Amino acid sequence: MINELPLLQKRHSVTNIVVHLIFTTKYRRKKMSEPVLAYLRGILASLAESKGCFVIEINGEADHIHLLVQTPPQISVSNLVGFLKTYSSKMILEEFPEFRTFSNRVAFWSTSYFVASAGGVTIEALEKYVQDQGKTKRLSSPPFRTEVSRRMS
Repeated sequence: MINELPLLQKRHSVTNIVVHLIFTTKYRRKKMSEPVLAYLRGILASLAESKGCFVIEINGEADHIHLLVQTPPQISVSNLVGFLKTYSSKMILEEFPEFRTFSNRVAFWSTSYFVASAGGVTIEALEKYVQDQGKTKRLSSPPFRTEVSRRMS
């Protein structure tokens, strides 16, 4: 499905940035039942959309959630994560007040998160593609050569 996503086009760029995010609940408490997860799917998708992102998939277990998100290049991943966690935490604690166990300022999510880039090809395929550049005769620009490689040839 990632290869079927629309490319994000601007005047001078075309991008397809997809990230895999994982958020864990505070203290890894098992708070996400199916109704909580269903609520989170809706609010996280809505929040991401408000930032110009597209949620491809959201799923989780009792103590963590996975998101696969396409994001425009002008939004940093750390800003997106902070925005999603802050506002979804506020909304989940309003909808499910029983999660407020210690005070009114308790966060739903832990402060940590995981992020990895996701794409349609492997690192090995990209390495080979870059290594093979300049090996075929084309009517395009010559292969990139550093100042050191020019002196050596």
